[in-house]
Amino acid sequence: MGQQQMMRRFAKWHIWLAWLAGVPILMWTVTGLIMVIKPIEEVRGNHLRNAVTERALPSDTEISVALPAESTRPVRSVKTQIERGETVTRITYMDGTSDRFRADGSEMGPISEVEARMIVAERIKGGDRVADTARYDADEVPFDFRREMPVWQVALTDGTHVYVGEHTGEIEAVRTQWWRTFDFVWGLHIMDLQTREDTSHPILILFAILGVLASLLGFVLMFRRRKARKV
Repeated sequence: MGQQQMMRRFAKWHIWLAWLAGVPILMWTVTGLIMVIKPIEEVRGNHLRNAVTERALPSDTEISVALPAESTRPVRSVKTQIERGETVTRITYMDGTSDRFRADGSEMGPISEVEARMIVAERIKGGDRVADTARYDADEVPFDFRREMPVWQVALTDGTHVYVGEHTGEIEAVRTQWWRTFDFVWGLHIMDLQTREDTSHPILILFAILGVLASLLGFVLMFRRRKARKV
């Protein structure tokens, strides 16, 4: 008799927990399904990037690059390559910023809007179909970029946003319409629509615990009912 009362109590707890955790569980299932519909490489827009053929530096190339004497920024890496027919040396610092220099040592300024559009047209499939361009400072970048660096946003007619670093001259990110859908769904999945980066916070942990408890109670009740049917 006591066991039956306990099972009834478990059944009541299971119903209440199901009401509390049912919506999040359904949301996690639906958002998880949406996120796996397309391969992650396609979500990131890698399929839109044209293969860039690397060119060897001319054998007679002389490179003379020197940092200003007053510079105190630690250097992370130095890279020299051919970019759009010109020998460019890129110095990347430990803080993530970078400078570009020509072969004669003269510093290259930030890329212009025209250069940003040329880079996108060259390196992105359909990159010549531009709807709009806009420049953003490091502290005012759009939400779908979320990196603190000055960039040009080249918006294509299909809704894709291509971000070109103003100082790096590189394509820093490709944000397709599907990427933005994925990003929103990911925010729902981790219950963080504000930053979409916090995967460990009290609300998420609480509902996860409730979901586990509801599942365990349902598991226990399932075997109890099977036993009752046999009797």
